[in-house]
Amino acid sequence: MILKLVRTPGIYLVGFMGSGKTTVGRLLAERLGWEFVDLDEEVEAEQKASIAELFERHGEEHFRALETEAIRQHVKMVRGGRPLVIALGGGAFAREENYDLLEDHGVTIWLDCPFEVARRRIEDCSTRPLAHDPVKFAELYEKRVRAYSRAAYRVTTADEPPEVTVAAIAKLPIF
Repeated sequence: MILKLVRTPGIYLVGFMGSGKTTVGRLLAERLGWEFVDLDEEVEAEQKASIAELFERHGEEHFRALETEAIRQHVKMVRGGRPLVIALGGGAFAREENYDLLEDHGVTIWLDCPFEVARRRIEDCSTRPLAHDPVKFAELYEKRVRAYSRAAYRVTTADEPPEVTVAAIAKLPIF
């Protein structure tokens, strides 16, 4: 395992909606014997509201501030030596302050999922407020890909079982 990951044992999975961050993250954490955190689930539990409700009531910027605070809390745990695999929300890594926090305290891995696969995976999901308009959804994908490409590592995902993606991550030179 690389020294950076030994000092700050945090693996942060970034990627677009539907890329498999939660599913892959749970399996990866299990394989490593680490704790798993889904950042969106944490924010929803803390706020006692869904992301869609938070967007509707308070707007996206409010949600992003909650998300950044949750990242800060988990980075503190990682800095303290607590090994975590964290699935970030699709927009978290696009914020510069989140990028800086994550890059300095663990390893970021982009789950690069083709647009059509992501679209198909979430097309019947009414809980994703940024996916309702197909044109804006496609534009958001293109915009975020630039942010995701800054991750330390990239693992391509598509229609293979999540175990295949976990195996690909396990082959990265960080281990």
